[in-house]
Amino acid sequence: MTAPSPFTLHPGTAPLLISFPHVGTHVPPALAARLTPKAREVHDTDWHLPRLYDFARGLGASLLVATHSRYVIDLNRPPDGASLYPGQSVTALCPVDDFDGEPIHLDVADEPGAQEIAERRAAIWQPYHDALAAELARIKAAHGVAVLWDAHSIRSVLPRFFDGKLPDLNLGTADGASCAPELARDLLAVAESAPGFTAVLNGRFKGGHITRAHGRPQDGVHAVQLEMTQSSYMQEAMPFDYLPEQAARIQPTLERLLQTALAFARRDSNTA
Repeated sequence: MTAPSPFTLHPGTAPLLISFPHVGTHVPPALAARLTPKAREVHDTDWHLPRLYDFARGLGASLLVATHSRYVIDLNRPPDGASLYPGQSVTALCPVDDFDGEPIHLDVADEPGAQEIAERRAAIWQPYHDALAAELARIKAAHGVAVLWDAHSIRSVLPRFFDGKLPDLNLGTADGASCAPELARDLLAVAESAPGFTAVLNGRFKGGHITRAHGRPQDGVHAVQLEMTQSSYMQEAMPFDYLPEQAARIQPTLERLLQTALAFARRDSNTA
């Protein structure tokens, strides 16, 4: 079986790129044979996000969509495997456990060594980040400014990572380092006005490696991560079904968020 490309890219016409680094489900057969039955079901996927954001291409956004499971390699981790949140529980660049803290490999001997991690990084991680950087550069050249929207979702209750129920809309700007403060302010206002949903800026999730590495507001590239609760649009347990009626409640807010990002980009482009 031929492995898929590490990503699919749909170039748009607007100064906005949406990255989906954790929606992939492909696990190479040789690796799948080393995983537990639960891990082969890739529970920790950011399920259905491209469907949830299906309106985005109509806004002119570019879309970068990962194909491989985060169990193969996590595209939102630093290439050296450094922790995003020192002192807190995190999963690795090439994970050895899942969000419940359970091993994903059948045996410790099945876990990847340094050479295998380097090979996965070269084959999957680097091409994704190269494509992300190139598309941001193209957008910046065309518009004078670019906004990167890093789209994520997670179970609303995960004791390993946070206490209680997570707010529904978790905006992250690396504590203000990855985008202009006025963009963060405008986005938070939209998120906080979402009827029936809760929101926070730079709470438990402040933006991962993608936001931190590619956001350069001083150079006209603004990056924001949105970590959503999966309960906002889908079943959080097997079979992880998309819930159209629930999704329809949050989609107008997502569209307003992206429209707000685009309005900011166009203002910034006009004043650059």
